[in-house]
Amino acid sequence: MSKSVLAQSEADALFALEKKYTKVKSIAYPHFGGSITVPLISLDNREHFFLDIRRRELDLSRGSYQKRVRNVVILARLDFNRRLHRNPDGTTINSPHLHLYREGYNDKWAFPVPSEKFTNLDNPWIILKDFLIYCNVVKPPLFHTGVLT
Repeated sequence: MSKSVLAQSEADALFALEKKYTKVKSIAYPHFGGSITVPLISLDNREHFFLDIRRRELDLSRGSYQKRVRNVVILARLDFNRRLHRNPDGTTINSPHLHLYREGYNDKWAFPVPSEKFTNLDNPWIILKDFLIYCNVVKPPLFHTGVLT
């Protein structure tokens, strides 16, 4: 077990906060092999979050989206079209899977993606939209269109 940065109740409260993107400019979705970090903030402007988007270079359908708080704490990460994940108890979870912060383990636990929250796991654009909704981003950034393939 690793040292937790947050108590589970605090992590859950931060996850539940509604978040917004405050800039007016749109963001270029990263090309293959690229990544970006998008700043987000709670609606009361007290907590800062980051949305990380990573695209793999060799397997064009692979990637991950994650939401961080306090620079280093990963509250949620969705890995799609990747390898199996082995949880600390030895159980394996197929891809895609969702990592959620767990006190004492940080983001080391993965869970099956809830099908009622993620509508199309074959389309990176829809996965991103669903991930933003899942993470309570009520005012999401606009991404440049035509880049996703």
